[in-house]
Amino acid sequence: MNLVLVVAVTVVSALLALAGLASTLARRRIGLLHLWGTALLEALLLVQAVLAVVLLVRGERLADTPTFLGYLAGIVLLPVAGGLWARTEPTRWAGTVLAVAAAAVGVMVWRLQELWEATGG
Repeated sequence: MNLVLVVAVTVVSALLALAGLASTLARRRIGLLHLWGTALLEALLLVQAVLAVVLLVRGERLADTPTFLGYLAGIVLLPVAGGLWARTEPTRWAGTVLAVAAAAVGVMVWRLQELWEATGG
C-alpha cells in the first residue's frame, strides 16, 4: 500500500470529522463542503483499493489476505454509507454521523497499512 495515500486519507478524514463536529456544534445540517469532502475521501480510498488489488493480483502475498480484503471493502463503503445517512438526517446530528464515519476511516486505514506490512512470520 502507498504510505502517501494512507497519510492523505488520514488528513482528509480528520478534516471531514472536524467539519462534521463543527456543523453539529453550530446546530446546522451538513452542506456542500461536507459532501465534497466525503467525495474526496471516497476517491482517495478507491485509488488506494485499486492499487492494493493490482498488487495482490500481481502476486503480493499477505499474512492475512481475507482480513485485509474485508477491511478494504468496509473502508470503501464507510464514507458512502456515512454520507448518505448524514444527507438524509433532518437534524443537526447529521454532522456527527459523518464525523463518526470519517473517524472510523481514519482508524481503519492505518489498520489496513498494518495488515499490508505484516510478514506473517
